[in-house]
Amino acid sequence: MLRENFSDLVYLVMVARERSFTRAAAKLGVSQSALSHAMRGLEERLKTRLLTRTTRSVAPTEAGEQLIQNIAPLMSDIEKALVALTEHQTRTSGNIRITAGEHALHSTLWPLIKHYLQQYPDVNIELSVDNTLTDIVSGRFDAGVRLGEQVEKDMVAVRIGPDWRMLVVATPEYFKHHGIPETPYELQHHNCINMRLPTLGGLYNWEFTKDKKEIRVKVEGQLIFNNLSSRIEAALSGMGILYAPEDSVRKYIDEGLLQCVLIDWCEPFSGYYLYYPSRKQHTAAFSKLIDAVRYQG
Repeated sequence: MLRENFSDLVYLVMVARERSFTRAAAKLGVSQSALSHAMRGLEERLKTRLLTRTTRSVAPTEAGEQLIQNIAPLMSDIEKALVALTEHQTRTSGNIRITAGEHALHSTLWPLIKHYLQQYPDVNIELSVDNTLTDIVSGRFDAGVRLGEQVEKDMVAVRIGPDWRMLVVATPEYFKHHGIPETPYELQHHNCINMRLPTLGGLYNWEFTKDKKEIRVKVEGQLIFNNLSSRIEAALSGMGILYAPEDSVRKYIDEGLLQCVLIDWCEPFSGYYLYYPSRKQHTAAFSKLIDAVRYQG
């Protein structure tokens, strides 16, 4: 009964407030005849006369007044809830949940988010650092960060960072004792610091490109980690050859602590993307986050 009568109850409250079908119809955005028809239909369904009509005015009957007193506060609460929802959508505040890999967070996302949070102090961001290919929908995340090639086709993707590349590095002492590989295939004869892929449970095959030729090399070594910082520390300790993002090892290369090899096989590729399920009905906070992290290069 509520579903078929709800709009008519809204009409009833407006007619009683305005004491006029003409003024009530104007405020409701309906014709006077449609409003009158709706009121007659409501009275017929409820089998009760709710309004007393004269040629000059209209007023609720005793039954109508009692009904209005009961429903008007409820409608006011509903209206307040809708207004609050609208304000929440348009005010730059609220909570945003993002999942990102370790390197994506530190190299690209965090510098952008830091500035954004300083600009909008009423926004809270939860960052889940996870190197798996997390399902952001089932995980109830607002967005995730991945390389472009890893984003599903049904997602909206916004580029947030520049091109970057992976480098093959080790300490100069390691290469002095074990030799320098001339091709990626020679890495199979070296002690390589491996990375466990949490999504598949396997080891990451090192990927190389030269003159549009792409190859993947399965390497072996004494150490396996599932995070970048530990692999870098192991390489700095002389434990083997590391395959890592350039920005994470550049300072060690410049300081002479690590040496880069196979540079002509390490071509740049497109950087990270923020991705999310839909373009519609974003909060103001999320819409402004998208603008804040969008790559301008």
